[in-house]
Amino acid sequence: MSAQMSLVENFLRQQADQNVQDLIEFLRIPSISADSRHQSDVLHAAEFVRKQLADSGCTAELIQTNGHPLVFAEWTKQPGRPTVLVYGHYDVQPPDPLEQWITPPFEPTIRDGKIYARGATDDKGQMLTHVKSVAAWLKAVGELPINVKLLIEGEEEVGSDNLDLFIEQNRERCACDVAVISDTAQYGPDMPAITYGLRGIMACEITLRGPRQDLHSGVFGGSIVNPVNALARLIACLQDDQGRIQIPGFYDAVIPLTDEERRTFAALPFNAADDLASIGTTAAFGEAGFTTLERRWARPTCDVNGIFGGYLGEGPKTIIPASATAKLSFRLVPDQQADVLLDRLEKFLREQCPPGIQLNFKKWHGCEAVLCDLNSPYMDAARSAIKQGFGKQPVMIREGGSIPVVATFQRLLGVDTLLLGWGQNTDQLHSPNEHFSLNDYHRGILASAWLWQKLECIPPA
Repeated sequence: MSAQMSLVENFLRQQADQNVQDLIEFLRIPSISADSRHQSDVLHAAEFVRKQLADSGCTAELIQTNGHPLVFAEWTKQPGRPTVLVYGHYDVQPPDPLEQWITPPFEPTIRDGKIYARGATDDKGQMLTHVKSVAAWLKAVGELPINVKLLIEGEEEVGSDNLDLFIEQNRERCACDVAVISDTAQYGPDMPAITYGLRGIMACEITLRGPRQDLHSGVFGGSIVNPVNALARLIACLQDDQGRIQIPGFYDAVIPLTDEERRTFAALPFNAADDLASIGTTAAFGEAGFTTLERRWARPTCDVNGIFGGYLGEGPKTIIPASATAKLSFRLVPDQQADVLLDRLEKFLREQCPPGIQLNFKKWHGCEAVLCDLNSPYMDAARSAIKQGFGKQPVMIREGGSIPVVATFQRLLGVDTLLLGWGQNTDQLHSPNEHFSLNDYHRGILASAWLWQKLECIPPA
């Protein structure tokens, strides 16, 4: 261990309690970006992050947007060495349903070595690990071994409407050699992981309209198309009974898994029965010819997120509804393009739609999937840093979800992202009783601190 890292590690041991207290203070702030009643709380959380970074020795400021502010901070005093851009978010999901929380969501409580609060793992606790590691270097050593920029937003949970615009207008300011995000998870308890692939997404809403108003099903039934029936048939057309999506050309651009990836996934500990029991179901389903992990991480999907139409109250009401609506999302894999596939989806649905029904198609958000270079020097540095911080070599995994900013970094800045998850998928993010292991919080800070040193010897691009 270098003399500098020895100083950093000693500092982190001395600051361990204070780092937990700062996390508690941060989690007390109800920075719910979706709720306008919490606008002042969101601003409070942004200022908390800015002050933490300024107190550490970084140049830090709040940047106003048309929504919630961004925090941008930097320490860039090492010419000729790599520059890292750390991304995170300080906003959180609404805590509802409140009655299911054991302790209030914004009164952080420590139980069995875990801290319970909204935002504990998504993303306040994980993001704060990088803030604390930067502070440890600057306070214990007086400098960082590399250049660091931090971009922390307050709109991740509501679509990041202003983030891409800021990056596009400030490419030089955000320029870096690699990005770092901790908003994913370990593979399992005490199994640190680096996520090298993310699925993309496209989402839409379809509404079928029939008669101008609800009609008596006895008087008119059998003589006109029922929009709810028609919607059910349209949805059924989207997949066959083997789980394969039926939109023409949907699989044309899909990059297949390599044999090595399939072997790597198969070698990971995974118990299918325990997995099904943990989510409360009894059978797996998906595209034929692929394992559960392959389906979740590396194959495209089609899901109905909500469906409604007609009478939804108690008891019967014999009507032909005037309309029916479904919300759909598709997870995409490299190299599928969301805009192309949304157009193909709309064309397919219109071709299948029966006469007498008007189809309204509304496009929602979309982003492409991401694959990062497994053999880059940055990935090697991350593996080494995590081994130092967690005491174990990380496994390499993909993730079924989407983080649009990763594709933005590739598109606008031309860099890959190190997705270093310190949390667990069982931390109940977005759900009641969200929590984060304090042991993983401390190990995440240490791994982050090691990362800055491991990156030092890589020549900047």
